[in-house]
Amino acid sequence: MIIFVVLLGQLARLQFFQGAGYQQEAVVNRTRVVRVKAPRGIIYDRDGRILARNTAIYNIVLIPAELPDDPDYAISQQKRRALYQELYDIITEKLSQLQPTPIPTPLPPDPDVNRLVIEASRPPQPSVLTVDEMDQLVLERELGSAFLPIVVGANLPREVALAVAEETYRLPGVELQLQPRREYPSGLYTSHIIGYMGPIPEEDEQLYAEKGYAPDAWVGWSDLEFQYEDVLHGKPGVRVLEVDVKGKEQRVVGEPTQPVPGHNLILSIDLELQQIMFEELLKGVNPKRSHSAAAVAVDPRTGYVLGMVSLPSYDNNVFADGITEEEYRTIVESPGYPLLDHAISGIYPPGSTFKLVPAAASLQEGIITRKTILNAPGIIYLPNRNFPDNPRLAQPFVCWIYKSGGEHGDINVVQALAVSCDIFFYKIGGGWPVAEFEGLGIETLAEYARLFGYGELSGIDLPGENAGLVPDPKWKRIAKGERWVTGDTYNMAIGQGDVLATPLQVTMMTAAVANDGVLYRPQVVVAMTDAENRLVQFNRPVVRRELPISSENLEIVRQGMWMAVNEEWGTAPDASLLPEIDVAGKTGTAEFFDPQLGRDLAGNLPTHAWFTAFAPYEAPEIALTVFVYNGGEGSQVAAPIAREILRKYFELKARDEATGARTLLDQLEEIAP
Repeated sequence: MIIFVVLLGQLARLQFFQGAGYQQEAVVNRTRVVRVKAPRGIIYDRDGRILARNTAIYNIVLIPAELPDDPDYAISQQKRRALYQELYDIITEKLSQLQPTPIPTPLPPDPDVNRLVIEASRPPQPSVLTVDEMDQLVLERELGSAFLPIVVGANLPREVALAVAEETYRLPGVELQLQPRREYPSGLYTSHIIGYMGPIPEEDEQLYAEKGYAPDAWVGWSDLEFQYEDVLHGKPGVRVLEVDVKGKEQRVVGEPTQPVPGHNLILSIDLELQQIMFEELLKGVNPKRSHSAAAVAVDPRTGYVLGMVSLPSYDNNVFADGITEEEYRTIVESPGYPLLDHAISGIYPPGSTFKLVPAAASLQEGIITRKTILNAPGIIYLPNRNFPDNPRLAQPFVCWIYKSGGEHGDINVVQALAVSCDIFFYKIGGGWPVAEFEGLGIETLAEYARLFGYGELSGIDLPGENAGLVPDPKWKRIAKGERWVTGDTYNMAIGQGDVLATPLQVTMMTAAVANDGVLYRPQVVVAMTDAENRLVQFNRPVVRRELPISSENLEIVRQGMWMAVNEEWGTAPDASLLPEIDVAGKTGTAEFFDPQLGRDLAGNLPTHAWFTAFAPYEAPEIALTVFVYNGGEGSQVAAPIAREILRKYFELKARDEATGARTLLDQLEEIAP
């Protein structure tokens, strides 16, 4: 009776108090939830050319729970090893019948030449586990994860994988598995725009798990792949399977949830122009002297980015299969930081390209007019504020022409822009106490610099943008513990001193001058479509601000830029194009300090080469900036590169107009709400 009561109590506990829990565990034991990956969105350029797409990797896998089993352990092991051996023999035999694919090996770094293209990419190579490796992994999986597949043959050619799949009817536990792989057809040309993918970072595992990502999912790590991860990823599907005691599928439970593909991105980038910019920049840079360079082209009417190149570049396909340690080291140890996008993340003194800011500001503030004449000798001496009557304590400020013994003499603002006269801009920036001429002053100069977009993020839809720096008295007091002096304003007025900018910021400044004072937010992604190519979203141009500068004053600045290119005495005659296309531009040669470079024999600091321009002059449709690290004179290095880019851009335009070609973006814009 006692035993009967105990059994009855236990039965009641199991049935009534814990019954629901055991019932749920029974359901879990006989069902298996299978996630179906959603196809990742495709990335296109403005003409519909593919920049990122999905391909398949063919793998042969073993599922330990489905391998031959026998009550006698020795017999079971014998059957399994025979299966492993046969599988190994089939894969290796099929591989041996194919023509081997040569594996490109990265070139060793040249100690004398800094390479601007890091070719560390290779096609995915097949790999096969040995019989002992299969046996060991199966034993490990049987301790708790017998249903997880073991990849026996990875990255197999399609014909090999299909040939092995035909034999799986007699190889229990062997299956063909398709693994998605991201492929970047434009590789080196667009790696800093498209980016790459990788496994979920360990520190973000919880975050992605909450979003429904599988533990083995790959996610965007940089650039557009990272910025638009939520859009590109899509939603995985779910199938609930009922399995038997051996884990074999019996039936599908309920209605499966179909995967929802990620949205496609249509960019403002023109791949043909992108390739032109890349090749012309590569051709025009001396790798023995410059370890990095950048070029940015935008449409000044919209802010859409037409092309953006950063050197050194790398092939993002190398990340598609999981980069090796050697390949990663080849990239990160190369000079110039290949993984850094110098167009939006690199900050440099903008040099004389910055002179557009004080020119426009001084005209708008009434400091000068178009007819104002200032005397510009080759050198001036700024009196010491504490001892203004002691000429020995005065600080010299020179113009670039002074090195050759010249001067610009009496000059107005249009001529000063055309010849890039430093003395003129010293005076309108910081004033000239000798003649009691009041300049802008640092507060007003800094205010206009920020209005043009310096010292702040542009809002481009790419990660890693740098805001640069607009120095002022407060910044100098905090950063250096020093007070601001007039000489600091002089240096800033010509884009030197502590002012720092990205090539993108210089381009957006030029675009604002070209379009009569509208500062746009630069955009790379213009439209999104679904898997059926239906328009989901169209990103119209976004105005950041309208500059408080009159059209008349901006026209004066544009005239100075036109003369810089189209007058023989301008600083950039090498940037002029065909007679029917007028280019307006501004050169820049920015001094900087690098302890590895030091000074030359004459005591001069090294210089970055800049050139920024827009065209055509009367109806601007492209604004372009070229930057070359340690390139030397902007007029001799950056301007010729820009000329070739612009020349080929207008050749492409003429071809498209002749054929009546319309871009994919044009078609989407017509149907966009």
